[in-house]
Amino acid sequence: MSAAFNIPSFLQFMVPGVIGMTLIFSSMMSGVSVLWDKQFGFMKEILVAPVSRTHVMLGKALGGMTVSMLQGMLLLLAAGLLVGVWPPSIIAFIQVLAFMALISLGFVSAGLAFASKIEDPIAFPVVMNFIIMPLFFLSGAFFPISTAPDWMKAIAHANPLMYGVDGLRGAISGTSNLPTLTANFPILIDFGILVVFCAAMILLGGYLFRKISA
Repeated sequence: MSAAFNIPSFLQFMVPGVIGMTLIFSSMMSGVSVLWDKQFGFMKEILVAPVSRTHVMLGKALGGMTVSMLQGMLLLLAAGLLVGVWPPSIIAFIQVLAFMALISLGFVSAGLAFASKIEDPIAFPVVMNFIIMPLFFLSGAFFPISTAPDWMKAIAHANPLMYGVDGLRGAISGTSNLPTLTANFPILIDFGILVVFCAAMILLGGYLFRKISA
């Protein structure tokens, strides 16, 4: 996959980053619905239903993922219509959808996990912003990770959003932050790491939801 070493245009570089930014903000903030459910007593009605709490969490996660993906798709459509940045093939478009789904589901699940332990709906956005901003700025959304200092690269490679943005950028423009690590298949590494992250967040969210008190 020699395209991994192409040089994208400025817009091809920026559009995946903006989509990633939209996905993480929308996804993690969706957890605030849990806190409002607690405040108005609706959570009690949900928790006494004869349904596994893990399934409740999954339902909320899939709902939040759907909203987040719709926002991401609208941005991608706007980028295609207004500035001509669009996946070059059907396979690339499917890859974009897959990465958007994994980013959304993983970070929605993370937001729900935090929401299950926070009681104040006003404090929740403050905590989320404290977590989201470092993840976003170390994701390579607005600058190539390859230009960062070594210590920042090390931190960035522990950031799951970096692999999401990198995967989106690879599908749209054929570039990657990971050519030296993954030879000709960087997008497969991005996908695999996101799958692991997504599964871990779902398990964590399900575990914490089983302990939630309304």
